[in-house]
Amino acid sequence: MRTAFSFFATRRFLPLFGTQFLGAFNDNLLKTAITVMITYQGLTLAGIPPGELVMLASGVFVLPFFLFSATAGRLSESIDKARIARGVKLAEIVIMLIAGIGFIYHLVAVLLFALFLMGTHSAFFGPLKYSVLPQYLGEDELVEGNGLIEMGTFLAILFGQIGGSLMSVGSAGVTQTMLILTAVCGWLFSRKMPSVTPTAPDLSLSWNVPRDTLELIRHAWSLDEVRSAIQGISWFWLMGVIYTTQLTTFTAEQLGGEVEVFTVLLTLFSLGIGVGSMICARLSHGQLRLGLILAGSLGMSLSGLDLALAGMTAHHGPLIPLTEMLSRPMFWRVMADVALLGFFGGFFTVPLYTWLQTASPASFRSRAVAANNIVNGLYMVLATVLTTAVLSAFHSVATLFLLVSAANVLATLHLWTRSARLRTVATGWRRSRQ
Repeated sequence: MRTAFSFFATRRFLPLFGTQFLGAFNDNLLKTAITVMITYQGLTLAGIPPGELVMLASGVFVLPFFLFSATAGRLSESIDKARIARGVKLAEIVIMLIAGIGFIYHLVAVLLFALFLMGTHSAFFGPLKYSVLPQYLGEDELVEGNGLIEMGTFLAILFGQIGGSLMSVGSAGVTQTMLILTAVCGWLFSRKMPSVTPTAPDLSLSWNVPRDTLELIRHAWSLDEVRSAIQGISWFWLMGVIYTTQLTTFTAEQLGGEVEVFTVLLTLFSLGIGVGSMICARLSHGQLRLGLILAGSLGMSLSGLDLALAGMTAHHGPLIPLTEMLSRPMFWRVMADVALLGFFGGFFTVPLYTWLQTASPASFRSRAVAANNIVNGLYMVLATVLTTAVLSAFHSVATLFLLVSAANVLATLHLWTRSARLRTVATGWRRSRQ
């Protein structure tokens, strides 16, 4: 009998995992270091104040996903994915050299250019990292592989954010060295990725990005199960953006905690997703179990609801240090809610990625992932718009979290009504209880 995660240390998985982990880590090292540098050193560009410049930096990183995902998906179908990975990782080393110049000379324009290039790097790597998994792993290993990738991604994001904050207070030389070393290590991992046969070698590339993007989305939407998986994944990222971007304000304004309190909550959320992803993969026993999506959604709504209720009353007075916070039972309730929110998020997202991979024809799998990345970006933009609208109307992050928890129930019902496979799962549950 196969041991769970026994493939982890093999060449058909570990190089991909290392390449993906270090790429996500470097993404967040760079983004966080730039954000902190702009915020705390008061850097400006063409008269744009630091606060607006930080928002611009976020947009600059996301923009390549809209511009290049369709091309990246087509490229990943037509060329050996391991070869693409090595090329992308070589480009990452060059990007970090450019970023280093920006850090050393405090050149905001150069830093934003490096951020745009890093977003482009991620747009090209994204389709291959998920579409190559079914070529590397057996069918009974796929859910576990996705669980490991999800765990690694969120831990890399967490470590990258913490590392980027720490690097920003050090010398520019240290920052540049760390970014370049991480990129070199990622390239070394990519060199060990096994070659795979292109799934659509005759697929041609095109310079007409708008047309290719529209055709890509149209094709993905014509496949019912692919569309449902993309909608579910994108909804998860919408919720994730809202919770992670507003957790700082929630900590300060609703809980009254200092920055160390926020760091603890962010860590619990990221670790929760990692643990939830692993347990979800373990409970799946090598099979795609869509019922875990429904369980994860219910858990996210309940934990998100309790988190909102725990912080519904706004804090007044000086901020409270972490040591004092830990002595309050209410804060332990908040920590449990945040950890469970991440935990059930792992249950929600791992089956969705596996569903996307297995529902997509092999010759369209990379493009399906590319379509998912584009829609993810649209949902993230929508998250920003909704957050702005709700906070303008209610002036309370707790109310925002409350509405998100309620909306999650509606979103899951919509996903259920649109997917015959999810309805089959729910019907099976009801029959098993009769």
